[in-house]
Amino acid sequence: MSSRKAWGLLALALALVMALPLGVCAQDKVIKIGAMYPMTGRPGLYGLDSVAAAEMAVAEINAKGGVKGHKLVFINTDSQAKPDLAVQIAKRYISSENVHFIFGEVSSGAGLALTEVSSQYKKIFIGTDHASTQLTSDKLQPYYFRVSNNTFQSMAAGALYLKERQASKPWTTLAYIGPDYAYGHDQWNELKYNLDRFGVKYKVVGEYWPKLAAPDYTAFITAIMKDKPDILVGGLWGGDTVAFIKQALPYGLFQKMLYFSPDGGGNYELMSATGDELPVGLALSGRHHNNWPDTAANKKFVQDFFKKAGRYPSYAAEGAYSGIYAIAQAVEQVGNPADTEALVKAFEGMKIKLPEDPEGFTSYIDPLTHQIVQVQAIGETIANKDFPPATRMLGNWKVYKAEEIMPPVEYLKDHSSEYLKGRLPK
Repeated sequence: MSSRKAWGLLALALALVMALPLGVCAQDKVIKIGAMYPMTGRPGLYGLDSVAAAEMAVAEINAKGGVKGHKLVFINTDSQAKPDLAVQIAKRYISSENVHFIFGEVSSGAGLALTEVSSQYKKIFIGTDHASTQLTSDKLQPYYFRVSNNTFQSMAAGALYLKERQASKPWTTLAYIGPDYAYGHDQWNELKYNLDRFGVKYKVVGEYWPKLAAPDYTAFITAIMKDKPDILVGGLWGGDTVAFIKQALPYGLFQKMLYFSPDGGGNYELMSATGDELPVGLALSGRHHNNWPDTAANKKFVQDFFKKAGRYPSYAAEGAYSGIYAIAQAVEQVGNPADTEALVKAFEGMKIKLPEDPEGFTSYIDPLTHQIVQVQAIGETIANKDFPPATRMLGNWKVYKAEEIMPPVEYLKDHSSEYLKGRLPK
């Protein structure tokens, strides 16, 4: 062998070793997870928090020896929350990086695109934050699993909350504002479905559909003020929620009606970005809360995240953290991260204790829909300075049982992919 060829081979070997994450050697067996999260723009905080929490979980697991002799390797590429870019990244991960799992996304638009890639390549896709119910109903395929609540669960809890409120503080009219794509439309349709299911009487006086990341909500705010709903249901998320609330404050909108956002409105990002501006008495929820449940596991997760990132987590963080632990648990059971079909069986019906679980409850993945089943709490904004820079947090909690907020079989029969249809009871 010529010295030039030998040096070339040595350089290639060194490059491959340098490409491995710190603490992973070339001879190590690995579980490779390819993530896609936005890292900039309005959804960027969700991506940053998701990556930080996933890295935290990977470090915890690897520090204990990994899983069945395998070290976890986590890689992320900025998807910019764009479906076409996320698809390109996922295909590269599968063809060139040889990942065992694709992972992540905060946008339902990107999630719906990625599930097609997952199905085509028979690669398990762990959804950690995007919430469109279509992924676990109309678009469900064998290799998709979600480890955070979907919009149906949030809206079922929301309908129960509104039913209780109607009994104590009578209301009759609703309006809705949400982003003009699957996530926004799913919320509104599912809220109305559940209000009807639970026998709630209401009248819709307005629907408003801004584009995702709209810069100016003035026209929507003035239309809402004119329509005068008793309750304004918000389907906005992330920076869009922050922008809408800040722009609506000078109009006195929150003194005229209840702002109610049971899916993405109760994110810590809102509290930290608005401080004392945020009105008390808004009814909100999210997929994780820093101050609920008041358990040792949730407190540890929140404080460990703060130590790593220097800030308190948005709800996206806990979803990513949960997804890593779900992968570890499945591989622990199967023993081989490349045995995809056995891993699918391991995920179906998996029971996994997570930071957001209250005492006496353990999250589990519904074997029928591949959707995680979890308790949901809805709270009201109150004064609270325990998580600076926020001066508001949620309190006065109403808690809804996990099973009562899942889609009934009748709903799934009308909203099922061919794969799900073949699994439903006759």
